[in-house]
Amino acid sequence: MNVLIIGSGGREHALAWKVMQSPRLTKLYIAPGNAGTAACGENVPLDVSDHATVTRFCREKRIDLVIVGPEIPLAEGMVDALSGSGIRCFGPKQAAAQIEASKVFAKDFMIRHNIPTARYATFSGFDDAIRYLEIVDYPIVIKASGLAAGKGVILPATVEEAKSTLKEILVGRAFGEAGDEVVIEERLSGQEVSLMAFTDGTSVVPMLPAQDHKRLLDGDNGPNTGGMGAYAPAPIFASALMNEAMESVLKPAVDGLRNEGTPFVGVLYAGLILTEDGLRVLEFNGRFGDPETQIVLPLLETDLLDIIEACMDSKLNDVVIRWKNGAAVCVVLASKGYPEKAESGKVVAFDALPENVICFHAGTKIDNGNIVTAGGRVFGVTAWADGIASAVRDVYANIGKVWFEGVQYRKDIARLAL
Repeated sequence: MNVLIIGSGGREHALAWKVMQSPRLTKLYIAPGNAGTAACGENVPLDVSDHATVTRFCREKRIDLVIVGPEIPLAEGMVDALSGSGIRCFGPKQAAAQIEASKVFAKDFMIRHNIPTARYATFSGFDDAIRYLEIVDYPIVIKASGLAAGKGVILPATVEEAKSTLKEILVGRAFGEAGDEVVIEERLSGQEVSLMAFTDGTSVVPMLPAQDHKRLLDGDNGPNTGGMGAYAPAPIFASALMNEAMESVLKPAVDGLRNEGTPFVGVLYAGLILTEDGLRVLEFNGRFGDPETQIVLPLLETDLLDIIEACMDSKLNDVVIRWKNGAAVCVVLASKGYPEKAESGKVVAFDALPENVICFHAGTKIDNGNIVTAGGRVFGVTAWADGIASAVRDVYANIGKVWFEGVQYRKDIARLAL
Protein backbone atom coordinates (compact mmCIF):
# COMPACT_ATOMS: atom_id res chain seq x y z
CA MET A 1 0.00 0.00 0.00
CA ASN A 2 1.06 3.57 -0.70
CA VAL A 3 0.07 5.66 2.33
CA LEU A 4 -0.14 9.42 2.93
CA ILE A 5 -0.31 10.79 6.50
CA ILE A 6 -1.57 14.36 6.92
CA GLY A 7 0.02 16.44 9.71
CA SER A 8 3.32 17.53 11.22
CA GLY A 9 3.22 16.84 14.98
CA GLY A 10 4.15 14.18 17.49
CA ARG A 11 0.95 12.28 16.78
CA GLU A 12 1.85 12.08 13.09
CA HIS A 13 5.40 10.89 13.84
CA ALA A 14 3.91 8.14 16.04
CA LEU A 15 1.48 7.20 13.25
CA ALA A 16 4.28 7.15 10.68
CA TRP A 17 6.49 5.05 12.98
CA LYS A 18 3.68 2.52 13.45
CA VAL A 19 2.62 2.38 9.79
CA MET A 20 6.27 1.92 8.78
CA GLN A 21 6.25 -1.40 10.71
CA SER A 22 3.51 -2.88 8.51
CA PRO A 23 4.65 -5.54 6.01
CA ARG A 24 1.87 -4.24 3.76
CA LEU A 25 3.47 -0.81 3.34
CA THR A 26 5.05 -0.02 -0.02
CA LYS A 27 5.70 3.73 0.23
CA LEU A 28 4.93 6.25 2.97
CA TYR A 29 4.50 10.00 2.51
CA ILE A 30 3.87 12.59 5.25
CA ALA A 31 2.50 16.06 4.48
CA PRO A 32 4.09 18.25 5.61
CA GLY A 33 5.79 16.11 8.29
CA ASN A 34 8.72 17.07 10.51
CA ALA A 35 12.36 16.12 11.06
CA GLY A 36 11.30 12.85 12.74
CA THR A 37 8.83 11.67 10.10
CA ALA A 38 11.56 12.14 7.49
CA ALA A 39 13.17 8.98 8.89
CA CYS A 40 9.92 7.00 8.40
CA GLY A 41 9.01 8.03 4.88
CA GLU A 42 9.11 10.98 2.50
CA ASN A 43 8.02 14.41 3.70
CA VAL A 44 6.09 16.38 1.07
CA PRO A 45 5.45 20.15 1.33
CA LEU A 46 1.76 20.03 0.42
CA ASP A 47 -0.69 22.77 1.38
CA VAL A 48 -3.08 20.43 3.19
CA SER A 49 -5.83 23.09 3.23
CA ASP A 50 -5.92 22.88 -0.58
CA HIS A 51 -7.94 19.72 -1.18
CA ALA A 52 -7.48 19.85 -4.96
CA THR A 53 -3.69 19.84 -4.55
CA VAL A 54 -3.84 16.91 -2.10
CA THR A 55 -6.17 15.00 -4.46
CA ARG A 56 -3.83 15.58 -7.39
CA PHE A 57 -0.84 14.36 -5.35
CA CYS A 58 -2.74 11.21 -4.34
CA ARG A 59 -3.52 10.42 -7.97
CA GLU A 60 0.04 11.06 -9.13
CA LYS A 61 1.55 8.85 -6.41
CA ARG A 62 -1.22 6.23 -6.57
CA ILE A 63 -2.02 6.63 -2.88
CA ASP A 64 -4.11 3.73 -1.55
CA LEU A 65 -4.85 5.26 1.85
CA VAL A 66 -4.79 8.72 3.45
CA ILE A 67 -4.67 8.99 7.27
CA VAL A 68 -5.66 12.42 8.61
CA GLY A 69 -3.94 13.35 11.88
CA PRO A 70 -5.07 16.83 12.98
CA GLU A 71 -8.57 18.17 13.59
CA ILE A 72 -8.57 21.17 11.24
CA PRO A 73 -8.40 19.19 7.95
CA LEU A 74 -11.27 17.00 9.24
CA ALA A 75 -13.35 20.06 10.16
CA GLU A 76 -12.62 21.53 6.73
CA GLY A 77 -13.95 18.43 4.94
CA MET A 78 -10.77 16.78 3.66
CA VAL A 79 -12.31 13.29 3.99
CA ASP A 80 -15.36 14.40 1.97
CA ALA A 81 -13.17 15.89 -0.77
CA LEU A 82 -10.81 12.91 -1.09
CA SER A 83 -13.43 10.16 -0.81
CA GLY A 84 -15.58 12.07 -3.30
CA SER A 85 -12.67 11.73 -5.73
CA GLY A 86 -12.38 7.99 -5.10
CA ILE A 87 -9.41 8.21 -2.70
CA ARG A 88 -9.71 6.19 0.51
CA CYS A 89 -9.30 8.47 3.51
CA PHE A 90 -9.41 7.47 7.20
CA GLY A 91 -11.27 9.88 9.44
CA PRO A 92 -14.78 11.28 9.92
CA LYS A 93 -16.47 13.35 7.24
CA GLN A 94 -17.12 17.02 7.96
CA ALA A 95 -20.64 16.56 9.35
CA ALA A 96 -19.50 13.89 11.83
CA ALA A 97 -16.33 15.84 12.70
CA GLN A 98 -18.61 18.53 14.20
CA ILE A 99 -18.51 16.46 17.38
CA GLU A 100 -15.10 18.06 17.90
CA ALA A 101 -15.28 21.16 15.71
CA SER A 102 -18.32 22.60 17.51
CA LYS A 103 -18.61 22.31 21.29
CA VAL A 104 -22.19 23.62 21.01
CA PHE A 105 -23.03 20.78 18.60
CA ALA A 106 -21.31 18.24 20.87
CA LYS A 107 -23.13 19.35 24.03
CA ASP A 108 -26.54 19.40 22.32
CA PHE A 109 -25.78 15.99 20.76
CA MET A 110 -24.92 14.50 24.17
CA ILE A 111 -28.21 15.74 25.62
CA ARG A 112 -30.15 14.29 22.66
CA HIS A 113 -28.57 10.87 23.19
CA ASN A 114 -28.50 10.78 27.01
CA ILE A 115 -24.70 10.78 27.17
CA PRO A 116 -23.65 11.94 30.67
CA THR A 117 -22.09 15.40 30.64
CA ALA A 118 -21.91 18.60 32.69
CA ARG A 119 -24.74 21.15 32.88
CA TYR A 120 -24.26 23.99 30.40
CA ALA A 121 -25.70 26.88 28.41
CA THR A 122 -24.58 28.32 25.06
CA PHE A 123 -24.35 31.96 23.96
CA SER A 124 -23.43 34.02 20.93
CA GLY A 125 -24.26 37.39 22.51
CA PHE A 126 -22.14 39.02 25.22
CA ASP A 127 -25.07 40.60 27.15
CA ASP A 128 -26.98 37.31 27.35
CA ALA A 129 -23.86 35.50 28.58
CA ILE A 130 -23.28 38.13 31.28
CA ARG A 131 -26.89 37.87 32.47
CA TYR A 132 -26.47 34.10 32.76
CA LEU A 133 -23.34 34.55 34.89
CA GLU A 134 -25.41 36.53 37.42
CA ILE A 135 -27.83 33.63 38.02
CA VAL A 136 -25.73 30.48 37.54
CA ASP A 137 -25.39 28.52 40.79
CA TYR A 138 -22.39 26.27 40.03
CA PRO A 139 -18.66 26.80 39.41
CA ILE A 140 -18.05 27.30 35.70
CA VAL A 141 -15.67 26.73 32.83
CA ILE A 142 -15.88 28.83 29.66
CA LYS A 143 -15.23 27.20 26.28
CA ALA A 144 -14.96 28.71 22.82
CA SER A 145 -17.20 26.52 20.66
CA GLY A 146 -14.86 26.17 17.68
CA LEU A 147 -11.35 24.83 17.21
CA ALA A 148 -8.91 27.00 19.14
CA ALA A 149 -5.73 24.89 19.06
CA GLY A 150 -6.28 23.61 22.59
CA LYS A 151 -6.40 27.13 24.03
CA GLY A 152 -10.18 27.72 24.03
CA VAL A 153 -10.96 26.38 27.53
CA ILE A 154 -10.72 28.90 30.38
CA LEU A 155 -11.20 28.22 34.11
CA PRO A 156 -12.08 31.61 35.64
CA ALA A 157 -11.36 31.96 39.38
CA THR A 158 -13.86 34.79 39.99
CA VAL A 159 -17.03 36.25 38.46
CA GLU A 160 -15.03 39.30 37.35
CA GLU A 161 -12.52 37.06 35.59
CA ALA A 162 -15.40 35.20 33.91
CA LYS A 163 -16.89 38.49 32.66
CA SER A 164 -13.49 39.59 31.37
CA THR A 165 -13.02 36.24 29.57
CA LEU A 166 -16.44 36.46 27.90
CA LYS A 167 -15.65 40.00 26.74
CA GLU A 168 -12.31 38.90 25.27
CA ILE A 169 -13.95 36.04 23.35
CA LEU A 170 -17.32 37.46 22.27
CA VAL A 171 -16.40 41.16 21.89
CA GLY A 172 -12.61 41.18 21.48
CA ARG A 173 -12.68 38.13 19.17
CA ALA A 174 -9.70 36.57 20.96
CA PHE A 175 -10.29 33.25 19.16
CA GLY A 176 -11.75 34.64 15.93
CA GLU A 177 -14.55 32.55 14.44
CA ALA A 178 -13.88 29.78 16.98
CA GLY A 179 -15.37 32.13 19.56
CA ASP A 180 -18.55 33.06 17.67
CA GLU A 181 -20.33 30.96 20.28
CA VAL A 182 -19.31 30.03 23.81
CA VAL A 183 -20.35 27.28 26.18
CA ILE A 184 -20.63 28.16 29.86
CA GLU A 185 -20.39 24.80 31.55
CA GLU A 186 -20.40 23.39 35.04
CA ARG A 187 -16.84 22.82 36.23
CA LEU A 188 -16.51 19.19 37.31
CA SER A 189 -13.83 17.77 39.57
CA GLY A 190 -12.16 14.38 39.46
CA GLN A 191 -9.47 12.52 37.57
CA GLU A 192 -9.58 12.80 33.79
CA VAL A 193 -9.13 9.87 31.41
CA SER A 194 -8.61 9.89 27.63
CA LEU A 195 -10.35 6.99 25.91
CA MET A 196 -9.81 6.61 22.18
CA ALA A 197 -11.68 4.01 20.13
CA PHE A 198 -11.62 2.67 16.58
CA THR A 199 -15.02 2.64 14.89
CA ASP A 200 -16.38 1.66 11.48
CA GLY A 201 -19.57 3.63 12.08
CA THR A 202 -21.32 0.71 13.77
CA SER A 203 -18.85 -1.34 15.80
CA VAL A 204 -16.62 0.27 18.44
CA VAL A 205 -13.32 -1.10 19.79
CA PRO A 206 -11.70 0.93 22.59
CA MET A 207 -7.96 1.47 22.83
CA LEU A 208 -6.06 1.47 26.12
CA PRO A 209 -7.27 4.16 28.55
CA ALA A 210 -4.73 6.94 29.02
CA GLN A 211 -4.20 9.91 31.32
CA ASP A 212 -2.41 13.06 30.24
CA HIS A 213 -1.03 16.08 32.07
CA LYS A 214 -2.35 19.42 30.77
CA ARG A 215 -0.59 21.83 33.13
CA LEU A 216 2.90 23.09 32.33
CA LEU A 217 4.50 22.58 35.74
CA ASP A 218 4.94 19.79 38.29
CA GLY A 219 2.06 19.22 40.68
CA ASP A 220 -0.44 20.29 37.99
CA ASN A 221 0.52 23.94 38.37
CA GLY A 222 1.02 26.64 35.77
CA PRO A 223 -0.93 27.38 32.57
CA ASN A 224 -2.86 24.85 30.51
CA THR A 225 -1.00 23.38 27.53
CA GLY A 226 -1.69 20.96 24.71
CA GLY A 227 -0.34 18.23 26.99
CA MET A 228 3.00 17.79 28.80
CA GLY A 229 2.99 13.99 28.99
CA ALA A 230 0.81 10.93 29.29
CA TYR A 231 0.71 7.28 30.29
CA ALA A 232 -1.29 4.15 29.50
CA PRO A 233 -3.01 2.04 30.55
CA ALA A 234 -4.46 4.20 33.35
CA PRO A 235 -4.73 2.00 36.48
CA ILE A 236 -7.70 3.98 37.78
CA PHE A 237 -9.77 2.98 34.75
CA ALA A 238 -10.63 -0.61 35.67
CA SER A 239 -12.76 -2.97 33.56
CA ALA A 240 -16.02 -1.86 35.19
CA LEU A 241 -15.36 1.74 34.13
CA MET A 242 -14.41 0.60 30.63
CA ASN A 243 -17.73 -1.25 30.34
CA GLU A 244 -19.59 1.81 31.61
CA ALA A 245 -17.80 4.07 29.10
CA MET A 246 -18.61 1.70 26.25
CA GLU A 247 -22.31 1.41 27.13
CA SER A 248 -23.03 4.99 28.21
CA VAL A 249 -20.62 7.00 26.03
CA LEU A 250 -18.91 5.39 23.02
CA LYS A 251 -21.71 3.19 21.69
CA PRO A 252 -24.45 5.83 22.13
CA ALA A 253 -22.23 8.40 20.39
CA VAL A 254 -21.48 6.18 17.38
CA ASP A 255 -25.11 4.99 17.17
CA GLY A 256 -26.37 8.56 17.54
CA LEU A 257 -24.18 9.94 14.76
CA ARG A 258 -25.18 7.09 12.43
CA ASN A 259 -28.88 7.46 13.23
CA GLU A 260 -28.68 11.20 12.56
CA GLY A 261 -27.33 10.48 9.09
CA THR A 262 -23.71 11.40 9.81
CA PRO A 263 -21.93 8.08 10.41
CA PHE A 264 -18.55 8.42 12.12
CA VAL A 265 -15.69 6.31 10.72
CA GLY A 266 -12.28 6.80 12.28
CA VAL A 267 -10.99 7.35 15.81
CA LEU A 268 -13.48 8.72 18.33
CA TYR A 269 -11.82 10.16 21.42
CA ALA A 270 -13.83 10.68 24.61
CA GLY A 271 -12.37 13.04 27.19
CA LEU A 272 -13.84 11.64 30.42
CA ILE A 273 -13.85 12.78 34.04
CA LEU A 274 -14.48 10.49 37.01
CA THR A 275 -16.69 12.54 39.33
CA GLU A 276 -18.27 11.61 42.66
CA ASP A 277 -21.53 11.23 40.74
CA GLY A 278 -20.07 8.93 38.11
CA LEU A 279 -18.54 9.14 34.64
CA ARG A 280 -19.05 12.35 32.66
CA VAL A 281 -17.90 13.43 29.19
CA LEU A 282 -15.89 16.66 29.06
CA GLU A 283 -15.48 16.64 25.28
CA PHE A 284 -15.25 14.50 22.17
CA ASN A 285 -12.45 14.62 19.61
CA GLY A 286 -12.67 13.14 16.15
CA ARG A 287 -9.12 11.84 15.77
CA PHE A 288 -6.08 10.36 17.53
CA GLY A 289 -5.09 12.38 20.60
CA ASP A 290 -1.76 14.08 21.15
CA PRO A 291 0.23 13.03 23.22
CA GLU A 292 -1.97 9.95 23.86
CA THR A 293 -1.10 8.45 20.44
CA GLN A 294 2.59 8.43 21.43
CA ILE A 295 1.87 6.00 24.30
CA VAL A 296 -0.98 3.92 22.87
CA LEU A 297 0.57 2.99 19.52
CA PRO A 298 3.82 1.56 21.01
CA LEU A 299 1.60 -0.89 22.94
CA LEU A 300 -0.45 -1.91 19.88
CA GLU A 301 0.50 -5.34 18.50
CA THR A 302 -1.97 -5.57 15.60
CA ASP A 303 -1.02 -4.05 12.24
CA LEU A 304 -2.48 -0.53 12.24
CA LEU A 305 -3.16 -0.70 8.49
CA ASP A 306 -5.29 -3.83 9.01
CA ILE A 307 -7.37 -2.02 11.65
CA ILE A 308 -7.82 1.10 9.55
CA GLU A 309 -8.84 -0.87 6.48
CA ALA A 310 -11.35 -2.88 8.55
CA CYS A 311 -12.88 0.39 9.81
CA MET A 312 -13.24 1.70 6.27
CA ASP A 313 -14.73 -1.58 5.00
CA SER A 314 -17.28 -1.84 7.87
CA LYS A 315 -15.50 -4.99 9.06
CA LEU A 316 -14.01 -3.90 12.37
CA ASN A 317 -15.59 -6.89 14.13
CA ASP A 318 -13.51 -9.18 11.90
CA VAL A 319 -10.19 -7.93 13.31
CA VAL A 320 -8.79 -9.08 16.65
CA ILE A 321 -6.97 -6.09 18.14
CA ARG A 322 -4.14 -7.17 20.43
CA TRP A 323 -2.15 -5.12 22.93
CA LYS A 324 1.24 -5.75 24.52
CA ASN A 325 1.41 -6.39 28.24
CA GLY A 326 2.96 -3.58 30.23
CA ALA A 327 2.69 0.20 30.07
CA ALA A 328 4.03 3.26 28.26
CA VAL A 329 4.93 6.74 29.52
CA CYS A 330 5.58 9.86 27.42
CA VAL A 331 7.27 13.05 28.66
CA VAL A 332 6.97 16.14 26.45
CA LEU A 333 10.03 18.35 25.96
CA ALA A 334 8.89 21.93 25.35
CA SER A 335 10.62 25.12 24.27
CA LYS A 336 11.42 27.98 26.60
CA GLY A 337 8.46 30.35 26.74
CA TYR A 338 5.84 27.68 25.94
CA PRO A 339 2.81 27.92 25.98
CA GLU A 340 2.72 31.74 25.69
CA LYS A 341 5.58 32.57 23.31
CA ALA A 342 7.82 29.64 22.49
CA GLU A 343 11.40 30.09 21.30
CA SER A 344 12.40 28.37 18.05
CA GLY A 345 15.52 27.68 16.04
CA LYS A 346 17.52 25.91 18.78
CA VAL A 347 19.83 23.14 17.56
CA VAL A 348 19.05 19.73 19.07
CA ALA A 349 21.67 17.25 20.30
CA PHE A 350 20.90 13.52 20.47
CA ASP A 351 22.52 10.48 22.09
CA ALA A 352 21.51 6.91 21.28
CA LEU A 353 18.40 5.64 23.08
CA PRO A 354 17.72 2.04 24.23
CA GLU A 355 15.32 -0.01 22.10
CA ASN A 356 12.37 0.48 24.49
CA VAL A 357 12.64 4.28 24.32
CA ILE A 358 11.77 6.44 21.31
CA CYS A 359 11.86 10.18 20.74
CA PHE A 360 8.82 11.29 18.75
CA HIS A 361 9.35 14.62 17.00
CA ALA A 362 6.63 17.29 17.20
CA GLY A 363 7.95 20.83 16.63
CA THR A 364 11.14 20.19 14.65
CA LYS A 365 12.57 20.88 11.21
CA ILE A 366 15.83 20.33 9.37
CA ASP A 367 17.90 23.48 8.83
CA ASN A 368 21.35 23.36 7.16
CA GLY A 369 21.65 19.69 8.04
CA ASN A 370 20.79 20.26 11.72
CA ILE A 371 17.58 19.33 13.51
CA VAL A 372 16.27 22.53 15.11
CA THR A 373 13.26 23.37 17.27
CA ALA A 374 10.23 24.78 15.42
CA GLY A 375 7.41 25.03 17.91
CA GLY A 376 6.23 24.86 21.51
CA ARG A 377 6.08 21.13 22.12
CA VAL A 378 9.25 19.84 20.47
CA PHE A 379 9.49 16.13 21.39
CA GLY A 380 7.64 13.38 23.19
CA VAL A 381 10.09 10.92 24.73
CA THR A 382 8.27 7.61 25.22
CA ALA A 383 9.34 4.47 27.08
CA TRP A 384 7.46 1.20 27.31
CA ALA A 385 8.19 -1.48 29.89
CA ASP A 386 6.53 -4.21 31.97
CA GLY A 387 4.78 -1.65 34.19
CA ILE A 388 4.29 2.08 34.71
CA ALA A 389 7.02 2.34 37.39
CA SER A 390 9.58 0.75 35.03
CA ALA A 391 8.49 2.93 32.11
CA VAL A 392 8.77 6.07 34.27
CA ARG A 393 12.27 5.03 35.38
CA ASP A 394 13.38 4.34 31.80
CA VAL A 395 11.98 7.53 30.28
CA TYR A 396 13.56 9.80 32.91
CA ALA A 397 16.86 7.88 32.82
CA ASN A 398 17.16 8.66 29.11
CA ILE A 399 15.52 12.06 28.78
CA GLY A 400 18.84 13.89 29.01
CA LYS A 401 19.92 12.21 25.76
CA VAL A 402 17.72 14.68 23.87
CA TRP A 403 18.77 18.26 24.59
CA PHE A 404 18.33 21.81 23.31
CA GLU A 405 18.81 25.23 24.87
CA GLY A 406 15.87 26.25 27.10
CA VAL A 407 14.30 22.77 27.22
CA GLN A 408 11.56 22.39 29.86
CA TYR A 409 9.63 19.31 30.93
CA ARG A 410 7.70 17.95 33.89
CA LYS A 411 9.46 15.67 36.37
CA ASP A 412 6.26 14.05 37.70
CA ILE A 413 4.55 12.45 34.71
CA ALA A 414 2.46 9.40 35.79
CA ARG A 415 2.70 10.34 39.49
CA LEU A 416 -1.03 9.60 39.97
CA ALA A 417 -0.50 6.08 38.69
CA LEU A 418 2.33 5.47 41.16
